[in-house]
Amino acid sequence: MSYVNFAAIIDFCIRRAWLVILASALVLVGSTVYVARHFAVNTNVSNLLSPNLPWRQRELAYQAAFPQQATSILAVVSAPSPEFAGAAANVLVERLAPQTAHFHSVTAAQGGAFFARNGLLYLPPDQLAERMSKLSHAVPLIRTLASDQSLRGLAQVLSESLEGVAAGRISLDAMAQPLNTVADTLDNVLAGRKAAFSWQVLVNGTPAAFQDLNQLIAIYPVLDFGALQPGHAAAEAVRKTAADAHLNSTYGATVRLTGSIPLADAQLATLQQGLWLNSLITAAIVLIVLYLALQSVRIVGAVIVTIFVGLVATAALGLLLVGAFNPISVAFAMLFVGLGADFAIQFSVRYRAQRHELHELKPALIDGARYVGPPLTLAALAAAAGFLSFVPTDYRGVAELGLIAGVGMIVAYVASFTLLPVLLSLFRAPPEPRPMGYSAMAGADRFMHRHRTAIVAATSFVAIAALPSLAWLQFNFDPNSLQVPDVEAVTTLQQLSGDPRVAFNSADLLAPANDAAAAAKRLSGLPEVASTRNIDSFIPSDQPQKLAIIRQTAAALDPALQARPAAAPNDGDDVAALKADAKALQNVAGERSGPGADAAKRLAKDLDALANGSPQLRQRAQAVFIPPLQISLRQLAASLHPQTVTRADLPGDLVRQWVAPNGMMRTEVLPKGNTNDTATMRRFAQAVLSVEPNATGQAIEIYEWGNTVTAAFIKAGVLAICSIAILLFLVLRRIGDVLLTLIPLLVAAAATLEICALSGFALNYANIIALPALLGVGVAFKIYYVMAWRRGEYNFLQSSLTRAVFFSALMTATAFGSLWFSAHPGISSMGKLLALSLACTLASAALFQPALMGRPRTAKAGNAGALDKTKPVS
Repeated sequence: MSYVNFAAIIDFCIRRAWLVILASALVLVGSTVYVARHFAVNTNVSNLLSPNLPWRQRELAYQAAFPQQATSILAVVSAPSPEFAGAAANVLVERLAPQTAHFHSVTAAQGGAFFARNGLLYLPPDQLAERMSKLSHAVPLIRTLASDQSLRGLAQVLSESLEGVAAGRISLDAMAQPLNTVADTLDNVLAGRKAAFSWQVLVNGTPAAFQDLNQLIAIYPVLDFGALQPGHAAAEAVRKTAADAHLNSTYGATVRLTGSIPLADAQLATLQQGLWLNSLITAAIVLIVLYLALQSVRIVGAVIVTIFVGLVATAALGLLLVGAFNPISVAFAMLFVGLGADFAIQFSVRYRAQRHELHELKPALIDGARYVGPPLTLAALAAAAGFLSFVPTDYRGVAELGLIAGVGMIVAYVASFTLLPVLLSLFRAPPEPRPMGYSAMAGADRFMHRHRTAIVAATSFVAIAALPSLAWLQFNFDPNSLQVPDVEAVTTLQQLSGDPRVAFNSADLLAPANDAAAAAKRLSGLPEVASTRNIDSFIPSDQPQKLAIIRQTAAALDPALQARPAAAPNDGDDVAALKADAKALQNVAGERSGPGADAAKRLAKDLDALANGSPQLRQRAQAVFIPPLQISLRQLAASLHPQTVTRADLPGDLVRQWVAPNGMMRTEVLPKGNTNDTATMRRFAQAVLSVEPNATGQAIEIYEWGNTVTAAFIKAGVLAICSIAILLFLVLRRIGDVLLTLIPLLVAAAATLEICALSGFALNYANIIALPALLGVGVAFKIYYVMAWRRGEYNFLQSSLTRAVFFSALMTATAFGSLWFSAHPGISSMGKLLALSLACTLASAALFQPALMGRPRTAKAGNAGALDKTKPVS
């Protein structure tokens, strides 16, 4: 690069210092204003990949047809009894539905009037027959409960049941379960603890299922992708509505949110945790590292100002080029600080070395530019070429990062050769009384020279021998694996694992109505598929048989449910009824033993305590037993008159979940096996695509996402190596020197990936951006050493170059490594991989590369890393 007169450039800038300062100030002010007016972050992670990919086009078509499936909030309404869970869910749906500013639609999963009326038709015939039989035998009890919904009425039902025991129609042991169920609840009431009672549990004789206690509400929210958390406003509206409805105090219900939007928002919210504290600590460490490297507050100040101006200018250019940052491209700031500081440190350390030799400030700046000009220019161009190699890939998030970072390298380079020397001149950096190198490392240099062959052979052997381990390199591109484990959206999703109502790892297929059934049949035959369902899955089977069973039971139950209400009892009536039941239970139990007798004695004791307690205690007991009874009776009355269900009878909101406005039908495909196992889900996706190439859904997206990201990095890696190699050859004009630059870079990259493979550290869509950072930092370090070697230097460990490289790497490691402590698992893993890759890069540059190069072709006499006073070789 002898055709570039770096000394003249520095001389021009110093002589016209205030012109440079004015121009820099204008750039800073203009960039600041532009960033303030146009700053935006598009947090939609779906936009991180190119929309032109075939599988992305299928995904976008599916999202356009069923937007409520792709961007959803799933509210889980949990209550201590099935009756309260259902009632709380219904109240929440009724209150959320009118809030169109926050929600496009709100639907109770298998809830609402349709399922309340026709729900019994979805039971298998044998289960339906058993349930109807129990209800038929309980007609007298139901009549009593319907007519007298009080403690007196409950006592009357118990009394009638005990008459059945006395008459021998039912054994006392058969009464053990219901008696103990009531006693369990009364124990809590008497002890002042929270109490809940379910009539469904009492009738069914089995504990409430998880699905009964946790009702699901599917919410299609209005999103704001200009906010850090697009679904935050909608989620807060759900929580506020639940609080305003007093669901907890009325039904003991809680509302938790999960689904694609809360999961994504949780990730983005985690990015803010400890951000300012980590930033302040990182900034303090960076300042300390800069001071240790430069030994002058004035020089440190000049470097900080240069980096700041360059960073703001790069941010403005980035917004101008891409319109809005994405969750990955915002990392340009980290890359700029790391590599921008490297350029500034290289220039400043070389200036300090020249200042020690020449004593005067301006000659030291000019002479230092002669040395650092060629390597910094080549390093900036090579780093920019490496970053820009990601632009033509389909990984749009990293492509935009590469574009911004590539431009940033040029900005950092220009600032280092214009603003930085001017600031050093104006700040009047102090003299340098000591040399910049590490004379104590002379012995290490001699050791490396003597054992050069062994170092190269050992490093090459280890790197090559470990190459087979790359076959075990793990790629985990499931976004759920990067979730913070203890946030509500994640813990709720984990609790729903295995719930058939939720299918987060399913595949979906859009097909014309006349092919949907055939497609479902083809997919059901795959061994990797557990089941399929579509809109026809909601048409009950065996309807004539089931309707006949229900009508027969309804004929007996309707009069009982419509019984005339009895006169409301007073507290004395309740006490008398409770005491009578307590005595009846004692009489039935008598001297018997066994579970029935034990349960009767236990309940008798509780009833006696309740009768002898305060009126407030009995009111509390009535509040526990009567509201769920009223809910159950209403649900029972509604369920006894179903109608024949055809597709035309299905509710519109349900149909909209399965049939698009253009008539295309959605088929959901559920995987068989452990859905948390990457290999299982990969086989499932491959199997589905082999039968239906147009399939989409989360399982397909995760599979294709991984393939796309892997292909993007392979493509970018090849382009980067080729472009950097061509650039190096055009400047160095020797294939051997090009190889001396690239081989250590490849060794560092191989070592990084091999350590990841051997340690089980998985690459993911967040930490994989460490690879372009490795490329940018790595190629710069390698170029510095090759260019110095071409000048005739070879005792590198004791040279000022290694001082600059070491502190540059240390500062970059601080900037990158601080991410390690992020609360976000993806960002934390990025910090770990960046720290590892930087350590490998530094070791390769400072230890392996000098041994690989050996003595230069034209070594300086008595070389000890000292500076040649002649014009450097370019």
